[in-house]
Formats: sequence, C-alpha cells, structure tokens
Amino acid sequence: MVLIDRPEAANYSLPEITNRVILGNALEVLKKIPAEAVDTVFLDPPYFLQLPKKELRRWTVNTVVEGVDDDWDKFGSFEEYDEFICRILTEVKRVMKPQATIWVIATYHSIFRIGKIMQDMGYWILNDVIWAKTNPMPNWLGVRFTNATETLIWAVKDRRAKKYTFNKELAREFGIGKVAANIWVLPICNGSERLKDGNGKKLHSTQKPIELLRRIILTSTREGDVVLDPMAGVGTTGYVAQALNRNFIMIEINPKYIEGIMRRFQQPLQLTLPSA
Repeated sequence: MVLIDRPEAANYSLPEITNRVILGNALEVLKKIPAEAVDTVFLDPPYFLQLPKKELRRWTVNTVVEGVDDDWDKFGSFEEYDEFICRILTEVKRVMKPQATIWVIATYHSIFRIGKIMQDMGYWILNDVIWAKTNPMPNWLGVRFTNATETLIWAVKDRRAKKYTFNKELAREFGIGKVAANIWVLPICNGSERLKDGNGKKLHSTQKPIELLRRIILTSTREGDVVLDPMAGVGTTGYVAQALNRNFIMIEINPKYIEGIMRRFQQPLQLTLPSA
C-alpha cells in the first residue's frame, strides 16, 4: 500500500499510485502524477497558526492544553507561507481533470490568504462551507471568542469548468435546514476515532473527523472517482474514500503518520452507502 518516492522515479502512472499512500514531499510527488488524473482534491495544508509559546491550562481540571506546535505549521513569514501554498495549488491544478473540484480547509488564520491566492491563480470558488464544531476547544484565556468554526473552500480549476459533481440531495441532508445550506454542524475528532502514539498522546494534532470527509466525498464525487489528498496526515481521506467505493491517492511526508495510516487500514471502515 505504501510507495516510497525516490528521486530517480521521474513519473508515476495512474494505476501505479491509485489506492496507495506515497511517502514523500508533496511538492515533488505531485510533479510526477499524470496531468488531469483526479476527480476531487482534499487539501488540508498547514494553517500557520502562529500560536504564542505559553502554557495553557484547562480551567477546572488544571491540565495542560495540547495545542498545535508541529514543525510543519511553522513558516518564517506570510510571504513564505503564501509561496508554499501557491506552489502546492499550482501542482494540484495541473493534476485535476477539467471538471474536477477541490476542497481546501483552514481556520481564520490563513483561509482568507488561501482564498485570494486561489482566485489570483484562476480557480473559481463555488462555495465556502462552514464547519461549526459542537465540541470546540474553549478560549482558555477568556480574551476573545471561542474559535468554533473552520472554513472549507470548494472550487473548480477555472470558471469555464462545467459538469462537476454535486449531489444536491445529499447536500440537503448535511446542511442545516432543507435547502442544502453551507453550514455543517459536527464534532471534532475525539474518543476512539482519534489516533494516539505510544505515549497515549494525539498522533496528529489536527486529525479530521471521518464524518467531515464522508460529507465532502459524498456530495462531490461518484463511486469509482479518484480522490487526491496531497497532505494526508493520518489518512482520513483515503480511509473514508475506500469505504465509499472511491479510489484515492494520498501523499504524506511523515513516516509516523504513514504508520498510523497503515494501522487504520488494518481495520477497514464500514460506512453505509446512500441509496441511489
């Protein structure tokens, strides 16, 4: 299931990488994927949170809050971050089919920068979807609103794109009300779904919930489609895609996350497919 990217590999055929996770740098691996190969992309980039280096403790139990302090979320400046996002989006755009769609997720720290970059690159935004969390981490200092949402941008590669997939009946089920509203209410990943390391701590600090990817994949793909996740983390995209009879391509640079992906796939996910 795991393909280790090597410098001597100039390119990959689509069958060679379908339903595989590639251990490598997304910026390098994407260049080796055939053009116009994928139907949907889920991009979960670093958020560049720029969190202060201070210890936060929960009010009642006085335990330390585990924030996002991973090296992959650190950049020297907004300019460096913007350049990184632009490079990723350039390569992603090349491998998208003409009718493919892309989902990009981030918080207020970076989603507006990403949206501008996408528009400047010619992407055509179809919607934003607001993920309202039922169990967000409180603002422990009490100095601002609790950040209870993340934003997803849903787009096509240019405004001329037609016949992209949108399963409106399912969208009506997922959004609030009965009009396929662009607000999804669901919890963050926790409990037994959250992958842990050998010390019982979170394996990945921003693991996305299965339900979020279920909604994304069901509303914007068909069975047999190829879903690309170039920054796969612990592999929720591929894990859900497989359960919904979609194909996947995942890229991940961190070996410990790859190990987590392999553990997950040892116990295939069971999801009920919607009736036709």
